[in-house]
Parts: sequence; structure tokens; C-alpha cells
Amino acid sequence: MSKIFDKTTDALAASANLRLLRQNITSSNIANAETPGYKAQKVDFEEALSRALDHEGLGKMHTSDNEHFLMGQGAVGRVRADVYDNPDINLTNDGNTVDLEKEMATLSENTILYRAALQLINKKLGAMKYAATEGAR
Repeated sequence: MSKIFDKTTDALAASANLRLLRQNITSSNIANAETPGYKAQKVDFEEALSRALDHEGLGKMHTSDNEHFLMGQGAVGRVRADVYDNPDINLTNDGNTVDLEKEMATLSENTILYRAALQLINKKLGAMKYAATEGAR
């Protein structure tokens, strides 16, 4: 049995889901910019997604531990983001580590990339719809 969606569609869907997580974390950081003692969080997933794309469908290989490289069928769908306290930011007098300018820039960049992923998914689905309905004419 063949899959309807290809590797690209799976990667775009995983990217959109992980970008939604980044949007939530960044929004939380911005909302807590004035909260004393708040530690800004950071989300990384690009490297794990890239690695999973490289190893997608490599034979029948699968992993037995979450710490292993993702391999085999469906590796892209199993990518998880690393969420941790942001080590790149200086501590203020009240113990808050949110850099509002960096967070706003991250939010803007992430919004653009999220919308781009959704537009590409829509184009791929539109092409499939065309092939299913108009392609036979």
C-alpha cells in the first residue's frame, strides 16, 4: 500500500507543528518580560528535523530509545523539539532573562516561516486535488 503524502508534505507538517510550539514558547516569554525571576525558554528543532529527513525511510531501521537518531519510516513525524532555559541571555536585576527585542524578532521570523510552511502544504494539497478532479480531462 502506498502513502498519499510524500516526505516533503510530512516534513512541512512537522515543521508547522514545531513552529506552533515555538510560537507558544516565544509568546510566553514576551508575556512574562516583566515578571521577576522568570527564565526565558528556547526551542530548537531544526537540526533534529533535518537529521530525520536525511534518515527517513532508511530500510526497516527503527530506534528503541528516544535519545537515538530518528530513522526508518515515519522518522519525520517523531521529531521532538528541545525546550530549555535560554542560556544566551543576561540576567537582569530582578532575575528575569527575557530580552524583549530578541523575542520579538524570533516571533516575527517564526510567523513568516510558519505561514510559508502552511502555504506550501496548501499548494501540495491543491495539486493533489487538481490531479484527482481535473487531471483526467
